[in-house]
Amino acid sequence: MDELKQVFLQESFEQLDALESLLLELENRPDDETTLNGIFRAAHTIKGAAGMVECAAVESFAHVVENVLDRLRNHEIAVSTQLAALMLQCTDHLRVLVANEAGVAQMEGEEIEAQGARLLMQLGEYGPGGQVFASPKAVESGVERIPSSSSAQNCWHISVRFGPEVLRQGMDPENFLRFLETLGDIRHLETLADAMPAAAEMDPELCYLGFEITLESSADKQAIEDIFAFVRDECQLAILPPNSKVADYLDLIRNLPEDSLRLGEILVRVGALTADELAEGLRAQSAPVDEPEPEARQIGEILVAQQVVQPELVVAAVAKQAQVSEKKAQDAKLIRVPADKLDHLINLVGELVIAGAATSLLAHTRRDGELIEASSLLTRLVEEIRDASLQLRTVQIGETFNRFHRLVRDACKDLGKDVQLVINGGETELDKSIVEKIGDPLMHLVRNSLDHGIEAPAVREAAGKDPQGTLFLNAFHDAGNIVIEVSDDGAGLNRNKILAKAIERGLVDAEAHLSDREVFDLIFAPGLSTAEQVTNLSGRGVGMDVVRRNLQALRGTINVDSQPGQGTRLTLRLPLTLAIIDGFLVVSGNRAYVIPLDAVVECIERPDSEHERNYFNLRGQVLPAVCLREIFSLPGERPARESVVVVQYAGQRAGIVVDRLAGELQAVIKPLGAIFRHLQGIGGSTILGSGEVALILDISALIKISGQAEQRLLARPEQRSA
Repeated sequence: MDELKQVFLQESFEQLDALESLLLELENRPDDETTLNGIFRAAHTIKGAAGMVECAAVESFAHVVENVLDRLRNHEIAVSTQLAALMLQCTDHLRVLVANEAGVAQMEGEEIEAQGARLLMQLGEYGPGGQVFASPKAVESGVERIPSSSSAQNCWHISVRFGPEVLRQGMDPENFLRFLETLGDIRHLETLADAMPAAAEMDPELCYLGFEITLESSADKQAIEDIFAFVRDECQLAILPPNSKVADYLDLIRNLPEDSLRLGEILVRVGALTADELAEGLRAQSAPVDEPEPEARQIGEILVAQQVVQPELVVAAVAKQAQVSEKKAQDAKLIRVPADKLDHLINLVGELVIAGAATSLLAHTRRDGELIEASSLLTRLVEEIRDASLQLRTVQIGETFNRFHRLVRDACKDLGKDVQLVINGGETELDKSIVEKIGDPLMHLVRNSLDHGIEAPAVREAAGKDPQGTLFLNAFHDAGNIVIEVSDDGAGLNRNKILAKAIERGLVDAEAHLSDREVFDLIFAPGLSTAEQVTNLSGRGVGMDVVRRNLQALRGTINVDSQPGQGTRLTLRLPLTLAIIDGFLVVSGNRAYVIPLDAVVECIERPDSEHERNYFNLRGQVLPAVCLREIFSLPGERPARESVVVVQYAGQRAGIVVDRLAGELQAVIKPLGAIFRHLQGIGGSTILGSGEVALILDISALIKISGQAEQRLLARPEQRSA
């Protein structure tokens, strides 16, 4: 049961995410039948699964939600902003109830009950007579019964042949006709006397009559068949729905939940066939025949031959079966694996990489040709295992982006703004561990854009803009990193206001001359906020500081670009993985360092004339240079020949001056201890095949350091003249 409940919890959270997404779509497209059916199926699935694992609280609340959704799907109530908001609140409450079953709810039991009671009271307003209704038990959940039309040409056709012993059993055929009139109007009645024998052979106690009846009724097929329940075994009965309703039945079959059902069960679920008709068809299928047929008759053929269902419905049911079977086969190819097992696998692969590097080093040290060849094969296989293992842990960032539809909707209601969320690059993949940790920083950025960035509709109109603002979320890969952009078409950052706040708080000197980028970077300072008042979205000056710290913990960076009146773009750069990378090994002062291979552009020899400079000439292009010996204060004499590794990050290039190059390797990233986190230019460590520890360079920090060194160099002539 524990394993079954764990599956229920995981699938329920997935269904709730889908339900929330569909409700947001429904608010924008209230007439979309596909969305309505999808919403109902999600709620129905949650209710059914909760009942299976005996989660009574989830099942009972989901049942009430399902009832209201059923009325919505049947167009008994209309989609409105208030109803959509209520359904979203119910989705949140279901999430709380499921979390409570998992033991991770952040609310007390009394608070959960109070919230549920309040929502049930609001849901009651959408039931008949102001009360939440319960579905009749005769109607299968998730199945829509088809009402008959008021047109006389659009009626049920009933063909009944009473058995000869009906009268002897005390049944009067006329009474059945009277009962039919309680369900609707009999528009046509034809009495069949073709079984009537000659007068001399007639038995007054036997019945020889049959009827062809046209009935206009809003009842379903089961209700009509129930009229003949007492004589069902003594008569031949065929009930065909109106021909004009065949298309409706086809839609019902297509919209059935993805359950494994037999053909007859599908037809019964949608009301095109009754249980008794199915049972009669199965008996006919299993009955022995005088002449053996080359192939056994299919149940669909038998039901059509008995005139209890139209051929089109049988074809549609067969297609639905094939669709479900195909989906089940596809699902069978997938397997759910706990994240901790994947993490353990990645750790083992990391140790395998280190062991493989040691083997390769040993082979080259002994200069054994066969051992070198074997180690090369081992290295290639380890690389493939590494790539395959890391691929297991990658997910699309679109799942994270889609969560912000709800945030944007709710924030716009609170702020009185109209904002459209546009998502691009949702298929971009990155490490699951990064996705889990990037959600909160992105939420802070989105909230700030909605609160501070995008103006109110009246303000936008006054500025000649579209009253509806636009918020963009974009993701793409670039040079071994994932780039996430959060941008808007709002008012942009107010440079003077940010600078004044920073001076007021003593973050910068009043006479300092700062570039736009340096001023915009001040928004990440702790406690700095330009908001006029604190809201439930932002304004306390803690969000952007948290964003930068969280990104730095992920070895990422964030840059700000803003244009007054045009908008703001915040660009986040993150590594694709936090586990294993391809690296380039360099040595300075007998210390080994690793540069992420994706950041390496080329390697050149440093001319003697540039040894004392903080820049170098790359084919006519002057680039800043960072010498590892100088920045890390490494001991020893500088070699006569030095190399420069040209690196690139976020479109900026720089050179890293090293003593010598040692070639490519696979680096297993090991985090540094807390005591080393203050070091600039170091992003982690790794273990080489020799057992030596090598530091992994933080390229973004080194490029920043090189830029600062270049600025100091340019400032020297002014300092001398002063």
